[in-house]
Amino acid sequence: MQRYILQKKTQISFISLFLIVVAFVSHYAFKNELIFEVALIIASVIGIAPIAIQAYQALRVKVVSIDVLVTIAVIGAFIIKNFEESAIVTFLFLFGSYLEQKTLNKTRSAIKALTEMAPETAFKQMEDLSFEEVDIYDVIVGDILLVKTGAKVPVDGKVITGEGYVNEASITGESVSVSKTQGVNVFAGTILENGTIQIEAEKVGEDTTFGKIIELVEEAQDSKSEAERFIDKFSKYYTPLVLILGIIVFFIWKDVELAVTVLVLGCPGALVIGVPVSNVAGIGNGAKNGVLLKGSEVISDFSRVDAFVFDKTGTLTIGSPKVTNVKYYGKLGDTLAYLKAVESESDHPLANAVVDFIDDVKEFEVSETHVVKGGGITAIVNGKTIVIGNKKIMDEFNIALTEEEINDINAFEKAGESIVMTAVDGKLKTLMGIKDKIRPNVKKDLDQLKKMGVKELIVLSGDNQGTVDLVAKELGLTQAFGNMLPDDKQNYIKKLQSEGKIVAFVGDGVNDSPSLATAEIGIAMGSGTDVAIETSDIVLMNSDFSKLPHALGLTKKTARNMKQNIIIAVGVVIVLLTALLFSEWMSMSVGMLVHEASILVVIFNGMRLMKYSLKTKKGEN
Repeated sequence: MQRYILQKKTQISFISLFLIVVAFVSHYAFKNELIFEVALIIASVIGIAPIAIQAYQALRVKVVSIDVLVTIAVIGAFIIKNFEESAIVTFLFLFGSYLEQKTLNKTRSAIKALTEMAPETAFKQMEDLSFEEVDIYDVIVGDILLVKTGAKVPVDGKVITGEGYVNEASITGESVSVSKTQGVNVFAGTILENGTIQIEAEKVGEDTTFGKIIELVEEAQDSKSEAERFIDKFSKYYTPLVLILGIIVFFIWKDVELAVTVLVLGCPGALVIGVPVSNVAGIGNGAKNGVLLKGSEVISDFSRVDAFVFDKTGTLTIGSPKVTNVKYYGKLGDTLAYLKAVESESDHPLANAVVDFIDDVKEFEVSETHVVKGGGITAIVNGKTIVIGNKKIMDEFNIALTEEEINDINAFEKAGESIVMTAVDGKLKTLMGIKDKIRPNVKKDLDQLKKMGVKELIVLSGDNQGTVDLVAKELGLTQAFGNMLPDDKQNYIKKLQSEGKIVAFVGDGVNDSPSLATAEIGIAMGSGTDVAIETSDIVLMNSDFSKLPHALGLTKKTARNMKQNIIIAVGVVIVLLTALLFSEWMSMSVGMLVHEASILVVIFNGMRLMKYSLKTKKGEN
């Protein structure tokens, strides 16, 4: 019976409204006091039923909730035969609950839309090479899938045949279609707007980028910020205090109606709902715009950040470096073949640039590979000792460098090139200069961060100091440090924190994970490693650096919105109680109307965040 009554709360509120209308029409139009009183009594009884049930359930777990206060207040009004007040208060409370739930559902629309976009089926290639539609859960890594025009891409994978344009708004927040051809990655939940492609499944189910987005956003909604935890504790003690205040008022003024009205007006409904609705709306806006905010605590910390620390490769730069300069020393022999064989063992961006640069050469087997942290790599190839990397590794393995070679190294570094040297059996054979392009418009985005109050923009990189300095100068960064190992980056962040700074670190690689975890806010580029994404607090989907100012502006706006809601909620309660105790115009029904209106005000105020977008015309946010 209790469950049935609670499920019919909305219907009960409208029946109550109908009875109240009948009562007042009978009273003012037909002067029928019997129908007036009976209708209000029925409205009060059916209206208090769901509220009393919720109050009972709260008291069973030793919580004095808002429902408890309203139940006591309505029973008090009923006892003193103020049926008009009891009926109106129960209706307003139920109707306010209905509107609150309806508007809250709108704030969750972006997240709901995400889950609805998740693909449910896929066309899978069978043993006879035909394609059959199967449930998405029947797809495994390695399956070949067919995607036709207008269909959702079912998994993360790589195009093996065909071409077309894909709308990736569900991943990046950008509605501009992206060309997909053979060898290019596609993501689950995106839509093939035209063309036909076949893809090989690389990530399925919850492991897809889209699956992680939904998981992370749902986790973010369930988490609570420091402000929310404070309000939970505050309301736990505040509600009994209102009850005590009502008792005190009764003993001082000897007025039951006044004491009952204190209980109604003291309900902290807007305070309890104000902060969560701001957080949910902020997280929803981020999800819609390609920014994953992992929880309410992240919003609070990120809104106060005053120092950004960036990794260079893959963060400030595109992450696809190319060989731009080469010097050879002595007879090369098979040096390039050795170099390609060893670098093929690595997935480092510089190694990939070297492999792409070297044309077809002999293939050699590599053995005894050893990675030197922050230096490079050594191996045995064709019986020869190969040392590849920067000057640090050459010094460590006592590779003697001539004056000419040192001058070449210095020239490459001054030109802003990363250095990859190759030594065979203790002698330097090749020197390669490698450059990576800076992300388009990244300087404009960094300038926007400065306008938003960020005091320091710092780059930390394992690259040589010359290259890092050139990048910092071009982008207008405040400080730049090169030749840094992962431990060095982490220690530098700790140093900033010891100076009282709130630090955000932006990176994309496995070696960035310690720094992402150490900083108050770790921000991962969406195309980075899984480890970096899991360790971070914020993810910029599709590695879209331009989303960083939006993320900062959104969290600042959300934090302000949260404070506004707290002020509105507390202010309304103070005004209502003051007016009740020291004026003649305040009544229970008027106060309840204002109280419910305040709940809707904080909800609508929070919902404004769903439409937030960064204003860049004058550098405002």
